[in-house]
Amino acid sequence: MTNNLEAQLLALQEEGEKAIAAANTLERLEELRVSYLGKKGQLGALLRSMGQLSAEERPKIGAIANTVKDALQARIDQQHTALEKAQIQAQLEAENLDVTMPGIYRSQGRVHPLNGIIDRAIDIFVGMGYTVANGPEMETDYYNFEALNTPPDHPARDMQDTFYLPDGNLLRTHTSSVQIRYMETEEPPIRVIAPGRVYRRDNVDATHSAVFHQIELLAVDEGLTFTDLKGTVKVFLQEMFGDVEIRFRASYFPFTEPSAEVDLRWNGRWLEVMGCGMVDPNVLKAVGYDPEVYTGFAAGFGVERFAMVLHQIDDIRRVYASDLRFLRQF
Repeated sequence: MTNNLEAQLLALQEEGEKAIAAANTLERLEELRVSYLGKKGQLGALLRSMGQLSAEERPKIGAIANTVKDALQARIDQQHTALEKAQIQAQLEAENLDVTMPGIYRSQGRVHPLNGIIDRAIDIFVGMGYTVANGPEMETDYYNFEALNTPPDHPARDMQDTFYLPDGNLLRTHTSSVQIRYMETEEPPIRVIAPGRVYRRDNVDATHSAVFHQIELLAVDEGLTFTDLKGTVKVFLQEMFGDVEIRFRASYFPFTEPSAEVDLRWNGRWLEVMGCGMVDPNVLKAVGYDPEVYTGFAAGFGVERFAMVLHQIDDIRRVYASDLRFLRQF
């Protein structure tokens, strides 16, 4: 009985080693492991017959069985490692990357000339301590006109005729409405700029559009004067246009007093680029500021005007046409 069982164990080892060596996938190797070494495998079936052996025979057969089990397990581990390496190598060859091949070209987007001006202006004002504020493009009459010292019968409304909606609201004519909303929620001192899209009932031509973009600035604090306004405007314009000559001309805006237009010397002639002034006391009262304590200044400009000057654009309609031949120049 002992010799017969010993022969069966050795034959099982020889058969198993050949089958394991022939396994060409990890799945097949796992099937062989279960077949030979699993709980219901062939080696276990042979060992269950050891109960028929005498006490003297069992240690010998047990030692042989352990040797067979260790040999089969070692061959399985060895084959598993070899198959894993082969699998990785095949994957590397299938996914081989030729670093000498030219890449796939994807055209890069460009900054629109209007966005470029807005970004430059924001960088300059943020560098001077200003915060960016935004507000709705659909506004109420109060925020767009009345809070800015422009009551319903004020003649200045004719210059800012806009698009009125059925619910009584309107499309804002300037971003000054953002300043009112900001002052209602913040206490002085404040330094804020308001970039955004605005609307007016203009006849479209080479220099006018019914939809355009503005950036307005506002500063409110104790003791601010027109000198502070002039210094701020001068620093900003010289950052945008270089070392240019600047002048201020008296003008009128309902929400500032005194008010001025700002010109700069460009290509040998004076060019109007901004409007500005000290915040009217009535505007400060409308937001709950005491005009006896606080003063402020405001200024604003059209982004399209700056873009046309700096990029020598001859027609405002070009910046809205989405013509790639035009946009690729920037």
